[in-house]
Amino acid sequence: MSAHARPSRLVTPPLTEGQKARRRRILHASARLACRGGYDAVQMREVADASQVALGTLYRYFPSKVHLLVATMQDQLEHLHAALRRKPPAGESAAERVAETLMRAFRALQREPQLADAMVRALTFADRSASPEVDQVSRQTTAIILDAMGRENPTPEQLSAVRVVEHTWFSALIAWLSGRASIAQVRADIETACRLIELTAPEEER
Repeated sequence: MSAHARPSRLVTPPLTEGQKARRRRILHASARLACRGGYDAVQMREVADASQVALGTLYRYFPSKVHLLVATMQDQLEHLHAALRRKPPAGESAAERVAETLMRAFRALQREPQLADAMVRALTFADRSASPEVDQVSRQTTAIILDAMGRENPTPEQLSAVRVVEHTWFSALIAWLSGRASIAQVRADIETACRLIELTAPEEER
């Protein structure tokens, strides 16, 4: 590396308790605004006012609305994960449990379609600058699926199947939000993708 070269992204120190509380207020304000009016309703100044932080402070946490709404989706998934741990999905097979888990996630988003649409649009618009936030959403989704599978140490083949399931879930959500798929079609697509999980299970577990 030359003397003038700099790393592309600096390591961020851990947040203090006060900063964590401020971040939670921002994410809750973002979700409330999106619930009321979707993507267009989430304006950075209004988020700052609703969360009682200065606009400059908000931009230090989230450089744009896209960053903010992707982080909001990660926060929503984190709450869902906690709820799933309190009441794990039923099902004899890993595929059944994952399908039920993802349908529970879908139904949670279905209850707040404006919020779901805002978060999905942000994920779709996200560029490389929002990669850390997008990666957090992916890691949270993967953790939810692996918990449903009952798998702490998945094989590379299982992780590949999980990625396919994630892509299918996300695509099915977009199709439903745009009116191109019914809830029955969403369930059918998710259940079909989840069968890959059984195909990648070790021989002794089939």
